Amino acid sequence: MSDDWNMPEGNLMAGKRGIVMGVANQNSIAWGISRQLAAQGAEIAFTYQGEGLERRVRPLIESIGMDTMIPADVTDDESMDAAFAAIKDKWGTIDFLVHSIAFAGKDELMGSMVEKTSREGFRRAMDISVYSFIDCARRGAELMPNGGAMLCMTYLGAERTIPSYNVMGVAKAALEASTRYAARDLGKQGIRVNAISAGAMRTLSLAGIRGGKSLMGTGREWSLLKEDTKMEGVAGAALYLLSDIGLSITGEIVHVDAGFHAVGVPEPTE
Repeated sequence: MSDDWNMPEGNLMAGKRGIVMGVANQNSIAWGISRQLAAQGAEIAFTYQGEGLERRVRPLIESIGMDTMIPADVTDDESMDAAFAAIKDKWGTIDFLVHSIAFAGKDELMGSMVEKTSREGFRRAMDISVYSFIDCARRGAELMPNGGAMLCMTYLGAERTIPSYNVMGVAKAALEASTRYAARDLGKQGIRVNAISAGAMRTLSLAGIRGGKSLMGTGREWSLLKEDTKMEGVAGAALYLLSDIGLSITGEIVHVDAGFHAVGVPEPTE
């Protein structure tokens, strides 16, 4: 994926501070979103898990003028306590939170969902991919006394069966439901909660799915626009939902997939 996509600059996020969780490398959707938020004036704190990931991500965040990296293990309450305490000590309050974290065992992302899903694998996928967002929403809301916006990342596998997506599709369905319930619970505080359902893109997540590369070709062929999902489209949707131009929008699952989600049966080939 090219890093030279069009990135409009402006001041839509000027004066806003927030957290981005889940940047893994320069192809991460979370990174594309971060670049766009920074170009619009946002100040961002990044979380990471493990020294290896910190070494890989730090040059990226420094390239956009940021320097705040905070360790956070979403499966460990003490680690999360420390991470959000560090952010509170640094800024006091935040305006936005981006959650782009998911995990399922590679062995469970192939073949039959019924046969491959173990009890431990199901628990782990739900804990990391779903509960972590609920936990972050609770913690993040405590730092948003003046309202704000939260965003998580989902995929069409939550709505329709996708080959080998399996337990992750089940987890994403739970994540989308969690988005709506969080929007209900936090709306009274002026906090908007939404999700982006991006099309198949060349990310680490796609690489972990058996036959994942073919999803990109299918997405391009079947989509209404006949094109790959573009990072600038996903980042632009995130900017829209996290900035003030997205006011009054909450509880939404926004599809950014060149129209692939709208297709029931592809056009017949001659």
